[in-house]
Amino acid sequence: MEEKQEKTIQIAARERGPGPGRYGLPSTCGYISHDGTKYKAPAYSMGTRLQNSMFRKDCSPGPGYFIEASITRGGKDGTPVYSILGRQKDPNTFKTPGPGTYCPERVHPQGERHAPVYSMGSRTRYRKRDSTPAPNAYGLPPVLGSKVINKSSAASYSMTARSKTGGFSEDLAKTPGPGHYKVTPPDTVKQNAPKYSMLSRNHMPGDSTLKPGPGAHSPEKVYTTKPKAPSFSMGIRHSEFICPLIIDVQD
Repeated sequence: MEEKQEKTIQIAARERGPGPGRYGLPSTCGYISHDGTKYKAPAYSMGTRLQNSMFRKDCSPGPGYFIEASITRGGKDGTPVYSILGRQKDPNTFKTPGPGTYCPERVHPQGERHAPVYSMGSRTRYRKRDSTPAPNAYGLPPVLGSKVINKSSAASYSMTARSKTGGFSEDLAKTPGPGHYKVTPPDTVKQNAPKYSMLSRNHMPGDSTLKPGPGAHSPEKVYTTKPKAPSFSMGIRHSEFICPLIIDVQD
């Protein structure tokens, strides 16, 4: 008869492989960090409706702020400009002024002398580009002292403190004594005499290092050149899958 093979039960705790959550594949949704090997559909965004025109977020100028190309920083350019208009419907649109419109009494007769006529206007407004300096903006060189420029300067004198050396109050008795002068050593011009120095006494030569005694050696623990006997230890076998024993303690 055939022997029955025991079926080994595989414990799930022995599975050490990573799960599906351990793999990080690029996303196929959206456009941020999209998988480069997959097709990506176009992405659109929806904005919010602007609020009241006074508090709207778009502060860009409108069409009314358009500056024509003929406007420069000095004004409009002088190139001629032509326009084409349509034909007028009513030919009587242009009306010639009548005799009462003219004021000939205001025109002085030609060829006759008349008194000069003056008109009073307002003060011309100060422009920013007319940056004329004020009188206090000029810095003129000084005319006093020794730093006069392009002008004749008088003689300048300065007063210093009284000097202690060479003055009438100088104490000539405070001259240096013989001990202040440096005497030339005799070895400079004569034969140099022998010189000796004294040193401290030297210690006797010897070895001051500490040597281990006979009890410091352990020849029985040397296994480098000798065979080592087997070593055994007794312990308790533990299983990593055993369930801990929990007992309810009754008082």
